Amino acid sequence: MQDDQVIEVINKLIKERRSSFPMEYNGKKISKAIVDQVLYNANWAPNHGKTEPWRFKVFHGESQLTLFQFMAEHYKENTEKEKFSQNKFDRFFQKAELTSHVIAICMKRDPKGRIPEIEEIAAVSCSVQNIYLTITAYGIRGYWSTGGGAYSEEMHKFLKLNNDEKCLGFFYLGLSDNSLREGERRHINEKTEWV
Repeated sequence: MQDDQVIEVINKLIKERRSSFPMEYNGKKISKAIVDQVLYNANWAPNHGKTEPWRFKVFHGESQLTLFQFMAEHYKENTEKEKFSQNKFDRFFQKAELTSHVIAICMKRDPKGRIPEIEEIAAVSCSVQNIYLTITAYGIRGYWSTGGGAYSEEMHKFLKLNNDEKCLGFFYLGLSDNSLREGERRHINEKTEWV
């Protein structure tokens, strides 16, 4: 490919990146080889001090069902009776059927404490953007969610995270029969000041 073709592909991928929610998926499974490539690309995110703070736990099949059961029970146990929604509780199990894989997005702090936590969170976020761009290239759908008690102590224990690790959410992967929605952004000039 010529450089201008590569640039056009990159520009298109960035513009076409979307969050697609699990209820939009069709239940078909993504191959392990593609999920491996998604994670490989996530590993190439920028990070201060070469700490590579991202950690991923991939749930599929039975382990995925166990994860969604845990999320549903956590929701039920931590929601006031008058605010509890049976429909929301049931959707956890629908998501389990429709989603191909769920990746727990985790962060491991630099053991030497050289890097501020905010910078390690930013590095993990960059790795998630690499996930988004890769799945866009493959025509896969995805969504970074912080629901299901992601930040809770119970989830920390469920994921068997150490004291120097945190869960930053879950990335749902799936396939869909529907077209992607058109994206919308206000013009960049509204958010830019040239100094």
